[in-house]
This record gives sequence, structure tokens and C-alpha cells, in this order.
Amino acid sequence: MAGKGLGLVVLLLLAARGAGEPRGCEAVRKVFQLRQLGPLRGVPDSPRAGVDLQVCTSKNPTCCNKKMEERYQTAAKQDIQQVIQTSSATLKFLISRNAAAFQETFETLIRLAENYTSTLFCNACRNMAAEAATRIQEFFTDVGLFIFGTDISTEEFVNRFFDNLFPVVYNHIINPGQTDISLEYAECLRMARRDIRPFGNIPKKVIGQMGRSLLPSRTFLQALNLGIEVINTTDHLHFSKDCGRALLRMQYCPHCQGLTLSKPCMGYCLNVIRGCLAYMAEVDLHWQAYIQSLEELSSAMRGTYDIEHVLLNFHSVVNDALIQARVHRPELSEQVNKVCGPPVRKPAQSPSCSFDQNKDNEGLKMFSRDSEETLANRRKEFISHLRLYRAFYGGLADQLCGNELAAADGLPCWNGEDVVRSYTLRVVGSGIKAQFGNPEVKVKGTDPVINQIIDKLKHIIQLLQSRSFPKYYNWDLRQTGSGGSLDEEISGDCDDEDGCGGSGIGEVKRVMKITD
Repeated sequence: MAGKGLGLVVLLLLAARGAGEPRGCEAVRKVFQLRQLGPLRGVPDSPRAGVDLQVCTSKNPTCCNKKMEERYQTAAKQDIQQVIQTSSATLKFLISRNAAAFQETFETLIRLAENYTSTLFCNACRNMAAEAATRIQEFFTDVGLFIFGTDISTEEFVNRFFDNLFPVVYNHIINPGQTDISLEYAECLRMARRDIRPFGNIPKKVIGQMGRSLLPSRTFLQALNLGIEVINTTDHLHFSKDCGRALLRMQYCPHCQGLTLSKPCMGYCLNVIRGCLAYMAEVDLHWQAYIQSLEELSSAMRGTYDIEHVLLNFHSVVNDALIQARVHRPELSEQVNKVCGPPVRKPAQSPSCSFDQNKDNEGLKMFSRDSEETLANRRKEFISHLRLYRAFYGGLADQLCGNELAAADGLPCWNGEDVVRSYTLRVVGSGIKAQFGNPEVKVKGTDPVINQIIDKLKHIIQLLQSRSFPKYYNWDLRQTGSGGSLDEEISGDCDDEDGCGGSGIGEVKRVMKITD
């Protein structure tokens, strides 16, 4: 309190006598040294004529010279950039931490789903477990590649899985023998699977499930990574020459008059910072739309379209496919004979189930939660925090002046030329268009870097609002009309007509149900 009182007294004294001539340069030298702006030998001991100054000009003697002015200009830009980075640090940490957490969660989900599917074969179809393991691993590798951004088709890798599974199922379920089928015969079965349809409509349903659950999660993750890129870009914004001069005049020119304790008037600060951040303020509307789109997509990523539900119940769908093939094996065997001929066999390998069911037990711990919907709640919590930053870019200049840079209301303040009671010039709004007539900073054209980041935001917003996402579907299962529920329409379960029974492992409702 004593320090604040002393500062107020000094400011009032300075205000009373105006900028005027500094009595000495000792205070300027101390601040110059404290801020490590350069060698002290360059700072005058006493006021001098400032004929070489370009920005901090004054008719009175000054404690600055050209070298000091250059160092002050560099410091002014660095100061404002540091203040911007400090203001965005919490937002950046929020997004980057959650991007990493969601990626880790998806990786663990994929690993668990692969383990469940391998367990299915070990428990129910042990004789074919070793052969199926490679197909399962390839499938979930593709799932991971898709979620984390590789340009592959869900339809392609789902079909590839069932194509590769068919020879294994034929050899052990449809037409089991003492020896294995030949590689050439297995290739014929792979090629014929889509025509013979040994698994009924299940592959088609899985394609729908995978596309509609993996794509939103993939885009959600891409959007978070873009959010980090937006903040990194605006954290290192290039300031124009005119902005640099205005920052120098606002932050350090008073030092030349010996006013090392003065702060800019609020209106003056707003004009300078709004002018310097005019390009950044253009991000505001797109940033708000970005957060809104993330929120809408997050709310829609539930039910049967939830990646958690789809991946952790994939083993159940595969079990239904195996039952389908077992029930219809006489007809399937006949169809295969017509297309590929009688089976050509080779000496049998010695398959065994090498899958370790205790594998990744440590990974299961992170999914033990009191809540019913782990991923959904995690997304909801993240969005609730992110929503607080919707107006971050539109209100940044006001935040910087209000919290960091400007003098408090009622106190004497620097107006760019002198210490005054209040700033009397017109105060402009935020954004490029509002800068017309800004008395402190001239803003011209647009910033190509900001334009580029805005284009990226527009693109990700378009993806987040894509019609291929579930929020455009009817989510109310009670209003699906005749012909069955939506869950029946897109689930991987086959009906009685297909001859399917129950799943060997059972449906996994939520990850949190699993404990180590």
C-alpha cells in the first residue's frame, strides 16, 4: 500500500507540472538498467536536446537519444507480444492439454477394442485365433490411421477386414478340414466375398457405424489442433511500422520526459492496441463460430454414433458375422464351389492363441470413472471451459488495456504528449473497418497471415458442420417411425432371419464399466 501511495503522489506531482523538462535522468537510467534494455553508457546523465529523435520528439530537453529510442521501440514490441502470449496461455494450455488427452483416449479405445476382438476368437473360435489376429491388428491399425488424419477410406478398410476374414472363416467354420486351404484358393475367397456375402448385411452396417463415429472424432481432433495453430499464429503476430511507433510513443516516450511511472490513459491505450490488433480482431467472428461448431458436434457425438460405443462393441458385431456364416454354411459352401471350385488344401499349420488377456491392464485404469459416459463427459467439460473464451479475440485489446497497460480511472495518465487528467480524442472500435479515423495508428489493408488462419477456421467450421455428421440425423429414438428404431437400422447386430444368436462376449456399454 505504501508503494502504491508513493506512486500516486509522484504521478500527481508530475501531472501538476506537466511533462516539462526532466530534473535529471537518474530514474530513467535505473529503469533502463532494470529492464536490461542496453548499456548504461548510452543513457545521458542529464537532459539534453533531442534533435535526433524521430518518435519521442519534444521541445524540451530529454533523457533519450536515438540509440535509446531504437531500443525502446524493440522493447515496446516485445512487451506487447509478451502480454498477448500471457493472456492466451491459459486458453492454449486448455486446448493443447485436451487435444493430447483425447488422442490418448482414442489410442486406448482402439487398443481395448482390438483386445476384445482377439479375446472373442480366443474364447469362442480358438482354432482360428492365430490366423484372425493378423486381420484384427491390420483393421485397428487402419482405424487409428483414419482417426489421426491419414487419408484412407472407412469403407475400404472395413471391406478389406471382412475380405481377409472370409478365407479364415471358410477354412474353420464353413468347410473345416484337416489341412489348410492354399494361398491361391484363399485369394479367390477374398475376391468373391462381396458377391457371396457370407456375413450378410453386417459389413455394410459396420461401414455405416465406422464412418459416422470415426469421422466426427477425427474432425474433432483436427479442430483442436487447428485451435492451437490459431493461438500460436496470433501469439507471434507481426506488427506494422506504424503500430511499432505508436507502441513506442505510448510505452516509453514518457520515459524520455522522466515520467517512468506514468501509464497511458484508457482511451489512448485502446486506440493504440485496437489499432495494432485490428487484424487479430478479424479472427473474432470465426473463432466464435469455431467454438459453437465444436460444441454442437460434441453434443451430437453420442448414442450409436459414439466412437466409444462403436469400437468397444465391434467384437460383438464380428461374433454376429461368425454366427451368420456358421448358420448358413451349407448354402455358402455350395456358392463357394461354384465360384472357386472345391477347396485346394495344403499341410496345416499349428494355430494357437497367443493373445495375452492381461495385456494393457494398466491402460484400463484410466477408464475407471464414476460417471456413465466417460468420453461424452470429458468433451462436455472441455467445451464448457472453452466457451468462456468465445470472445477472446474480439475483447483482447480491452482486456490488455484494462488489466495490464492503462492507468486506472481517475488517475493522471499519459496521452502521447503529456500527463493529463483524461484522454480527449475519439476512441475507435475493434477490427479493421473501425480503424478509419484512429488518431493514434494507421491501419492499411489486411494481414495475409491472419487471412490464412481465417481460411483454415472457415474450412474446419465447414467440416464440423458437415452433413455427414450425426447432428443432422434424427436422434430421438422414439420418433424413428415405422420399420424399427434407428439403433436397429445402423447397429451391427443381425436379426433372427439371418440366423444369428447372442454375442459370445456380450455388449460393452461404456468404457467405465471395465476395471482392471
